[in-house]
Amino acid sequence: MRHSLPLTCLLIAAGLVATPSSMLASDAPFLTSELLFPLEHWHNHASCVVEAPNGDLLVCWFHGSGERQADDVVVEGARLRHGAKEWGPRAVWADTPGYPDTNCAMFIDPQGRLWLLWPTILANEWHTALMKYKISSDYLANRPPRWQSSEVLHVTPGDSFVEGTDRFAEEFRASMKASAWPAKDQQEAERFLSYVKNQASDKLKRRLGWMTRAHPCVLDASRLIVPLYSDGFSFSLMAITDDWGATWHASAPLCGAGNIQPSIAKRKDGSLYTLMRDNGPPPHRLMQSESRDRGETWSRVTDSAIPNPGSGAEVITLRNGEWALICNDTEKGRHRLVVMISDDEGVSWRWKRALDEDAPGEGAGSYHYPSLIQAKDGTLHASYSYHVSTKGIPAAKDGTVPHKSIKHAHFNEAWVKATR
Repeated sequence: MRHSLPLTCLLIAAGLVATPSSMLASDAPFLTSELLFPLEHWHNHASCVVEAPNGDLLVCWFHGSGERQADDVVVEGARLRHGAKEWGPRAVWADTPGYPDTNCAMFIDPQGRLWLLWPTILANEWHTALMKYKISSDYLANRPPRWQSSEVLHVTPGDSFVEGTDRFAEEFRASMKASAWPAKDQQEAERFLSYVKNQASDKLKRRLGWMTRAHPCVLDASRLIVPLYSDGFSFSLMAITDDWGATWHASAPLCGAGNIQPSIAKRKDGSLYTLMRDNGPPPHRLMQSESRDRGETWSRVTDSAIPNPGSGAEVITLRNGEWALICNDTEKGRHRLVVMISDDEGVSWRWKRALDEDAPGEGAGSYHYPSLIQAKDGTLHASYSYHVSTKGIPAAKDGTVPHKSIKHAHFNEAWVKATR
C-alpha cells in the first residue's frame, strides 16, 4: 500500500524532474501532494478547498472523535500561503458547543467575500441537521478568517416538494411493476415510499436534515445555488438566493433511489448538470439530472455510466470548456480516487488518472470525499479525506493508531491526460 508522509512531494512526470513553477511554464505534466497535518487517530473528514484572491489556498474539514453521534465535532480550517511549501496551523472555524458540526463547504462570492456553510446536527441523527453559514471579508491575513455575520440557512421546501415526492412515488411504483420486481424488493420499496410520503407531509421534517457537501454554484452576478441533500429522504435539493443570502427559496426536489450530495457543472448553453452520490440499490453509478431554468426544476434522476461505491464526487467546468470530475470510480470500496476530464460536457470521459490507489480488500485505505477547484493559473487543486488502513501502523503511546488526515494535491490537466 502506498503511503504519503506529511509535507512530502510526489512529483509524477514522465522522466522529468523540475520544480512546479518550471512545469507550469512548460505545461509539463506534474503532480505534487502533501498532508495538511500528520496522521492522527482523530476523525478528519469531508474537506473543501478554495483559492483566495491573493493566491492563498484555504481548506476546511470537520474534526472530532466521530461524526453525527460525537458532540465534540468542530469545523477546522488551514491555510497554504501563496508560494509557501507547508500548510499553516489548524484552527477551529466553527463550533456549536455540545453539537456535532459536520459537512462543510466554502466559496468566494462576486464581492470577494468568503462563505463557510455547514450543518449542525441537533439530535445526533443526520435527519436533524440544521444548515448554517458564516461570511467573512477579512480572511486574507495569515490567521483564521474573522467572520462578520453568522446565519441559519432556512431551507423551506414548499408545495412543489410534496408534489415532486408524490410524483416520484407513482413513477417508481410503475417502474417496479413494469420490471416485475420480486415481491420482497417491492415490499422494501413500498416501505421506503411510505416513509418518504409521511416525511414530506410534515412541515418540520421536510425543513430539517438538509446538508452541504460540494461547492456552491455561483451561477452569475445575481444567483447563488447551494446544492443540498438529505439522508432522511435520500434526495437532493437546491437552496437558491438572488440577493446573496437576504432571502432563500428551495428548488423542486431531485427525487431518486438514493441520489445525494449533488455537485453542479455549467454547460455552454447555460443549462446545469448535476452528478450525485448513489446511496441506492445496484447498479451503483453516479446519478444525474439537469436543469434548464437556472436550477428551479430538474429532470428525472437517472444513472450515469460512472461507477460509484456510495461516496462523494465533485464535477467542475474548466475555463477552456472541458469538465473535470474527481470521484471513487469503483462500485465497492473507496480505495481508488481518480480525476477524469471530459471534452464533451460529460457525455464521455476520455482521460482518467488515479490520485491515490490501493489494491482492494483488507489493508486498503480510503481516499474519498474530494473537493476540486481550478486556480487562477489554470492548474487544479484537490483536497480529500486521507484514511489509511490501521494494519501495520504501530500504536502511539496513548494506544491510539494514527491513520487519518486531509490531503492536498496540486496538478494540471496535462498530468491527467498523460495517462500511462
